[in-house]
Amino acid sequence: MRCEGARAPAFELPGVSDGTQTRLGLTDALADNRAVVLFFYPFDFSPVCATELCAIQNARWFDCTPGLAVWGISPDSTYAHEAFADEYALTFPLLSDHAGAIADAFGVLQASAEDHDRVPERAVFLIDADRVIRYAWASSDLSESPDLGAVKAAIDDLQPDTAGVAPRTISDAHDDGTTDG
Repeated sequence: MRCEGARAPAFELPGVSDGTQTRLGLTDALADNRAVVLFFYPFDFSPVCATELCAIQNARWFDCTPGLAVWGISPDSTYAHEAFADEYALTFPLLSDHAGAIADAFGVLQASAEDHDRVPERAVFLIDADRVIRYAWASSDLSESPDLGAVKAAIDDLQPDTAGVAPRTISDAHDDGTTDG
């Protein structure tokens, strides 16, 4: 697995964003954002993946943290991603790493899991604007989910402290998307 402090590999993948098939690339995303969080997961529509991605959606990091992009990556097709996003009302992009090349580049590709070949471990990477990995977590146990509190803390550590104003954090956000400040 690529460790914190390592440079993230550049990549571009097909995916689904806002119900539209598209291609997204890390380098382009970082030109427009301060950071990108990548969530690798094994399968659309599996119970653990659905729970994990719904928890990410409910955290609303992409709404309440300026300059942050959140992407899910699995080997499923863009058509499966589109149905999955629609079923669970996911509004962040889901990318298709069908051949497992990007999971392999990040060091989280398993040769086989649950009778499937080339499946990514469940993994999270927070990548800053310089393409440096600021947070990394992975588990080959497909039933284990990442600690979203630890991911949130790493995101908060990236927030600038400008003009003495405390950075806006996920905990500042209300369910309706408004914040306290």
